[in-house]
Amino acid sequence: MDETLRAMVADLHARLERTAELPVDRDASRWLGEAEAVAADVAAGDAPPAAVEKRVGQVRHLLANVDGTGSDEADAHVDAAVALLDRIEARLDDCSDEG
Repeated sequence: MDETLRAMVADLHARLERTAELPVDRDASRWLGEAEAVAADVAAGDAPPAAVEKRVGQVRHLLANVDGTGSDEADAHVDAAVALLDRIEARLDDCSDEG
């Protein structure tokens, strides 16, 4: 994993981790907790691009189930996380085009 990708994945995890500190709806909390755990898994190591792509897809799927959190601050973190997913996926595409 290159440094740019590593930084984006770490930021994704940090965004999701911050939602755990906020008062969010119970249903949203479950999805956010799972998404944060998956993001933590990929942020913790030096996973190959295929593994990062798979885990990022899982995070996207989990976040798609969050229809508002009940907290404006948490919603902002979720929105930022989704934007990061787009950037991470674009970076993965760029890396695969280079290889």
